[in-house]
Amino acid sequence: MRVAIIGAGLTGLIAGRELVRGGADVVVFDKGRSPGGRLATRRIGGATLDHGAQFFTARSPAFAAQVADWGERGLVHVWNQGFNGTDGHPRYVATNGMNSLAKDLAVDLDVQCSTMVFAIRDEPDVNGITVVIDDGTAHTVDAVIVTCPLPQAFALMIDGGIELDETLFRTDYDRTVGLLVRLDGPAAIPASGGIQDPDEIFSFIGDNASKGVSTEPAVTFHANPTWSEAHWDDENDTLVDQLTAAAQPWLGDASILEHSLKKWRLATPRSIWPDPCWTTANGRIVLAGDAFAGPKIEGAHNSGLAAAHTLLD
Repeated sequence: MRVAIIGAGLTGLIAGRELVRGGADVVVFDKGRSPGGRLATRRIGGATLDHGAQFFTARSPAFAAQVADWGERGLVHVWNQGFNGTDGHPRYVATNGMNSLAKDLAVDLDVQCSTMVFAIRDEPDVNGITVVIDDGTAHTVDAVIVTCPLPQAFALMIDGGIELDETLFRTDYDRTVGLLVRLDGPAAIPASGGIQDPDEIFSFIGDNASKGVSTEPAVTFHANPTWSEAHWDDENDTLVDQLTAAAQPWLGDASILEHSLKKWRLATPRSIWPDPCWTTANGRIVLAGDAFAGPKIEGAHNSGLAAAHTLLD
């Protein structure tokens, strides 16, 4: 079975590995320069910062097994047991930044980055599904798994002769504006290393040095959806000034040496589809991702497994 996967984030990489394990011939396309999606890590000077997903928990057996494998190989470790006291659920982080997990999953997979998929077509006169790349090349496969955010998936398939569920594609996404800062000293973050919903602007503040990701003081600030939506079209310099001012209470005596702005246009789905993936009537196209099994790393992982087994079973 020949399968094309659109998107080399966690869902796509997990689906790809599971399909290869099941004997399928798999190619993964991603428009980015490297695999990862929201498993995103950036360097600023000598500091390392996660600027997408910040941490994860493992509550399902399937994902717990994956985390155990990463842990045995030193790729992940426990950051804390909760941000406001201990709740019994370890928060895990990637020892070398979240993107290192994507790189690990991409080993031995045919991942073609910097490759923009233009369209997906299910045409009666073609024995399979046609995946068209923006350079005009086409790949014919037996099945496709689409893991990009639903608005992007809809745009790829709208003119492809594919019967789509309009309800599914009405899913809206929250936006997130992020500020990454390298500091000249430790930040004034509580001992847990992270703060959830600390004020009217930020949804999460993460100390990358506390996580063990950065050898230098460095903090990731994520603005909440309401603030991000309201200020999305502000000039970048204005965004930096506003977020820097809002960040001051959490910097203590430290000063910002360098900064970087990150904008996630399709950060978090506002509603979750009740099933872990969605399949066309003919079973040849599967949609998966965090809009199905939950907008977290564990959900993306489990949706990828479900998508793969939809084609294998």
